[in-house]
Amino acid sequence: MTTRRIGSWTVGAALVLQAGLAFAQAGETVKIAFIDPQSGPFANIGQNILRTFQLAAERESVKGGVKYEVVAFDNKASPQESLNVLKAAIDQGFRYVAQGNGSGAAAAILDAVNKHNERNPGKEVVFFNYAAVDPDLTNSKCSFWHFRFDADTSMKMEAMVTAMSEDPSVKKVYIIGQNYAHGQQVSQYAKQILARKHPSVQVVGDELHPIGQVKDFAPYVAKIKQSGADTVITGNWGNDLALLIKAAKDAGLDAKWYTYYAGAQGTPVAIGNALAGKITTVYGSYSNLPGDYSQFRDAFKDKYKQDFSTSTVLHLFKTLSAGIAKAKSTDPVAVAKAMEGLTVRSYAGEITMRASDHQLQQPLFFATWQKVDAKQSYNVEETGHTFGLTKMYPAYVSSTPTSCVMKRP
Repeated sequence: MTTRRIGSWTVGAALVLQAGLAFAQAGETVKIAFIDPQSGPFANIGQNILRTFQLAAERESVKGGVKYEVVAFDNKASPQESLNVLKAAIDQGFRYVAQGNGSGAAAAILDAVNKHNERNPGKEVVFFNYAAVDPDLTNSKCSFWHFRFDADTSMKMEAMVTAMSEDPSVKKVYIIGQNYAHGQQVSQYAKQILARKHPSVQVVGDELHPIGQVKDFAPYVAKIKQSGADTVITGNWGNDLALLIKAAKDAGLDAKWYTYYAGAQGTPVAIGNALAGKITTVYGSYSNLPGDYSQFRDAFKDKYKQDFSTSTVLHLFKTLSAGIAKAKSTDPVAVAKAMEGLTVRSYAGEITMRASDHQLQQPLFFATWQKVDAKQSYNVEETGHTFGLTKMYPAYVSSTPTSCVMKRP
């Protein structure tokens, strides 16, 4: 797309958005139930992302007639508790729900939303998934009522292994993850895609551990050292990643780390000033991304005195606002139909909500932990280090086919 076309698109989209939001009555409130852990071992992640939702809602609300309101429901990272608080949210009149921490919880919410909508025509609920990345959620379990704004496990692994294939030092890989849907999928796709894209690599270990229960990862790190691995792949997040990296540092493990969530709140502090050049992450943003991203990052830091890390929330609000504008309504069914196939301009460029499965297509960024310098200057969690861009992969690099056969209302 040329610069001129981007400019035209931006002006045109702004006019459409303005007109659409004006049609949706000025002052109308769109309430979103945020269902994620606010207590337990992953509370720090859930609380950080709640603040991200609240600031994004506040900033997006000033751009048009619609006001966004986000209310937290603590699911304690439990699928069963997710069902309890989902029922409470629906009983309170919420028509939009958002969740992301844990694909098990996401699957439970999705199944319950599907059943509710089938039994309650006219009171349908739409599920916004900003981070639960089990590929099945947009394949065998795909639903008209579900939209995913993060790249799924397989998409990120495509980008990750593409980067590995360009690094001749990667020869022996150890895979370690949490024993639930996402961790299992990381293992599966790592082995499949390595065999296809980097067949010379030897997988020397493949292990799953209980999610949110391990307090000391030293025994796991000892196995990694014994295997002779020069590279570790992990889908761990939250304390499970922070504690794993701490154990690796304490044991002097000299390996590269390919991660999904090293940039999430609390993990950079665990990394500290060690492992520069050794830890990489694949995500829809990175610490020093300029433009709209850095503006939000700085506003978040000023308001909450902590780092912002879950940028897919910004994709969510951009797409939702554009969907409301296109539908000229805040009704969930109309908005869901309007969001299908919608392309908007977010902080990372153009993103598209693929109509066939409701999986967002987006660029991915491969970033590496390094000391702050003149070009990569954002000081992550006051560590003196940051995630600097190694490579950006356009959406087509990580895009994967879908087996979704979607039933639409």
